[in-house]
Amino acid sequence: MKRQIFRGTGTALVTPFRADDTSIDFVSLRAHVEHQISAGVEALIPLGSTGEGATLDYEEKLSLIDFILGVASKRAKVVAGTGTNDTQTTVKLTREAAALGITAALVVSPYYNKPTPEGLVRHFQAIANATDVPLILYNVPSRTGSNLSAETTLRLAEEIPSLVAIKEASGNIEQVMEIIRNKPEGFCVLSGEDSLTLPIIASGGDGVIAVVSNEAPALFSGMVRDALAGDYGKARAAHYALLPLMRANFLESNPIPVKSALAMMGVIPEVLRLPLTPLSERHRPALRAALQTAGIVLP
Repeated sequence: MKRQIFRGTGTALVTPFRADDTSIDFVSLRAHVEHQISAGVEALIPLGSTGEGATLDYEEKLSLIDFILGVASKRAKVVAGTGTNDTQTTVKLTREAAALGITAALVVSPYYNKPTPEGLVRHFQAIANATDVPLILYNVPSRTGSNLSAETTLRLAEEIPSLVAIKEASGNIEQVMEIIRNKPEGFCVLSGEDSLTLPIIASGGDGVIAVVSNEAPALFSGMVRDALAGDYGKARAAHYALLPLMRANFLESNPIPVKSALAMMGVIPEVLRLPLTPLSERHRPALRAALQTAGIVLP
């Protein structure tokens, strides 16, 4: 199996909801996906944390994946978030998403359960044994309650050929470098922290699955391509222009700020599903200022 699925920028897509009933707003979603593709992102990632996958029911998830595949029409890779904290459910969703035609599945390490390293290995082995679709690990300890260590990641990468990459959102740059240093040939390391994308690429990483590219897809994906090409002067300028927005996107729990920003931009309605609520008034000036620093013109 070819291990490199994409190199560059994958956008962790927001899921727009309708204001009247919080059903999926497919009209806004189509426009958002089209803008991402035209701005040059290499991959689209629905159903991650940014996409509020935890509050979408099973049928909504499949409907969303199918819709994005149709809009993308092979103009960008589609990597669907299919991970849950239940191995059997993850296997089922991954199989059905694979049948729809996804490029790969993004599988988060199980949250809440806090499995041991051996439990993590068996979880991912079970998914890999049940489907032929390429898998991307997703390590995000701040949400799962447990860290997928470099040792466990490297063991998985060596033992499971269909594991093609990791989205590393531990925030631990030394852990990321340990994976890059010892990974098998072709295994990709993607930043899961927007603000660490540049240093991770400089350390040998392959790209990012990002939040900020929802708001600034052209500038951010251009920064990533420049960094991958070794043009660090140009990449650095874009990085620092975007850094305030990268930070502002986490003034409150993701995706609260990014959805507020996109609403300020006129892209989507500012609607979230409970238990998430709209951005507090005290954070709106900082978010607006960060958008303007990034060169985004607000209506």
